[in-house]
Amino acid sequence: MERKVYPGSPYPQGATYDGKGTNFALFARHAEGVELCLFDSDQSDANEERIPIKERTHDIWHIYLPDVKPGQKYGYRVHGPYKPDEGHRFNPNKLLMDPYAKAIAGVIKWHESIFGYNIKDGEKDLSFNEQDSAPYVPKSVVIDDSFDWGNDRKPNVMYHQTIIYEAHVKGFTYTHPDIPDNIRGSYAAIGHPTTVQYLKDLGITSIELLPIHHFVNDWHLQDIGLSNYWGYNTIGFFAPDVKYSSSGMNGEQVTEFKQMVKNLHEAGIEVILDVVYNHTAEGNELGPTLSFRGIDNSSYYRLTEDGRYYVDYTGTGNTLNANLPNVLQLIMDSLRYWILEMRVDGFRFDLASTLAREFHDVNKLSAFFDIIHQDPIISQVKLIAEPWDIGEGGYQVGNFPAGWVEWNGKYRDCIRDYWRGEESKLGEFASRFTGSSDLYRDDYRTPTASVNFITAHDGFTLNDLVSYNEKHNEANGEDNNDGESHNRSWNCGEEGPTDNLEVLALRSKQKRNFLTTLFLSQGIPMLLGGDELGRTQQGNNNGYCQDNEISWYNWKEADQDLLAFTKKLINLRKSHPTFCRRKWFMGQKIKGAGVEDIVWFLPEGNIMPDEAWDNDTAKSLAVNLDGRGIRSVDPKGNKIYDDHFYVIFNAHHEPIDYKLPNEKYGSKWTKVLNTDDAQVEDENGYQPGDVIKVAGRSVVLFHAPLQG
Repeated sequence: MERKVYPGSPYPQGATYDGKGTNFALFARHAEGVELCLFDSDQSDANEERIPIKERTHDIWHIYLPDVKPGQKYGYRVHGPYKPDEGHRFNPNKLLMDPYAKAIAGVIKWHESIFGYNIKDGEKDLSFNEQDSAPYVPKSVVIDDSFDWGNDRKPNVMYHQTIIYEAHVKGFTYTHPDIPDNIRGSYAAIGHPTTVQYLKDLGITSIELLPIHHFVNDWHLQDIGLSNYWGYNTIGFFAPDVKYSSSGMNGEQVTEFKQMVKNLHEAGIEVILDVVYNHTAEGNELGPTLSFRGIDNSSYYRLTEDGRYYVDYTGTGNTLNANLPNVLQLIMDSLRYWILEMRVDGFRFDLASTLAREFHDVNKLSAFFDIIHQDPIISQVKLIAEPWDIGEGGYQVGNFPAGWVEWNGKYRDCIRDYWRGEESKLGEFASRFTGSSDLYRDDYRTPTASVNFITAHDGFTLNDLVSYNEKHNEANGEDNNDGESHNRSWNCGEEGPTDNLEVLALRSKQKRNFLTTLFLSQGIPMLLGGDELGRTQQGNNNGYCQDNEISWYNWKEADQDLLAFTKKLINLRKSHPTFCRRKWFMGQKIKGAGVEDIVWFLPEGNIMPDEAWDNDTAKSLAVNLDGRGIRSVDPKGNKIYDDHFYVIFNAHHEPIDYKLPNEKYGSKWTKVLNTDDAQVEDENGYQPGDVIKVAGRSVVLFHAPLQG
């Protein structure tokens, strides 16, 4: 029976089911012909049906097929010139994934046929490969996007109240004893009541998931028994990765993801996605032809002048060309889809400097930012930049425009150096602690422009930061040459695992010091998932390929004392607006109070003189935070006030006597936190002028009730 074929519409791109049939639309400017390929919906992928697409509107090829329903697997074969030295790599022998596919079934079976050239030919990518790749590549899937969201409402957590938890879908849940075996490591596991309740009890407001866009496992990793665990190798910017689906691969993964979001929203927790719009999984000129390269290579990638080679600002072999209108549209359509259809609450942009490059320079006024800022949907969610790439001038911390917040690598480096006892100026520590005004204030941004973190997925865990001086990445198969070598870590006296009780006690205290500094700092704190449990990666600071016990949480050996301490810190932060200000400290006297909103002190109780800030050897300081100087109002317009807090930081290895300030800064002080004693419950009161012995390498926090 001959299939009915209608012209269809060029918009929207991708496969769109309307209840009666499906519209297919594909951008391919330089193509000379496009075939839509349909496959059986069983596991065999047999009986390929090829349908020539005859309709073309401008650069978009489109067709409508009645009776094609959700679950239908499909792909494209695109005809055109194979002239790599002119930027064209069309090869109709390669089945291509739809860049707009909402679901993708299966994973790559690595085989020489998925390359557009003969990998054994001396001409390399200039040769032409006639092998059919269809049996070896994933298939795009038509989906039914209906879902009962019920009374779902986005939490809309204000930036200054945000506490981010960075986690991996599988690593977070795969070994949890209270999650059913059949859903561990999946979207359903993240949305499971056990996981949701854990996050609520911890106190975080937003979970930031490592990449869940459909990604590719590298051939060279599979050959040595490893995999691309982190997922920074995207091939489908609209499709939740099927590897995290416990319910199926023919569209069920979409429903499962939505249910996860719904469950988290019900608990008041935001969902932020780590997104990788800077490159794709197709690599350089010697990479496979999976989608973009075969659809219209020169319309997607940044190419060198001769057209054959790829500009690589990402370290992955290629760079998407965000200056091209169709690439910008792809990115914006993807972002809107995840916001409107999947209901996520924000994005963390991997290597965001790449997206801002116009030709070669990073430009914060680039078209990418212009389009986002004028978009009424995208501009209203959380936009988090990883403000660097590997290209020249790529380190752009502090240079992103208003409306964006940034991973603050300078905060991480400074706080690590301070607590490992490096000689450094206290002025930088003070600046990082108060929101990094040197980076953000001149552009009329607020302290919340800084996403503060001590550790992230890329690098040591917190436990390993205080347990290893050197990286131990031997398991990655690169002779320990991969990963950052300058970690600003300190093992507290012995490398790696130890039975030395003194070393273990110091490591525990150092972890508390880092966490205390993080959660008392102005800005947005980000906690690496598992740090609150003492998670170790055995010294591996580049676990991108370790889908095993190195990366998974070890719930059985969780540090319950550290977890309790972390919960206490988060609750303290959330309970006191002093630690999550929307506006900068002014260092000026508060009207009617006679004291400044922030004052820094020496151990003797005197205010820090200017010259003390440049003392390279000083490792201790105290700060008074006056809750009368917050200068903000609540949603009803009422002025926000808080109590008084006095924080003493001592990175010296020896104890130091500190004199509490006079009565105008607080009349009766209570010690509420001491990292030298995680269980401190100090009922004693302290008077102005009292001398406190502060242990070496510790933080002490005092509280006094609001005055006046």
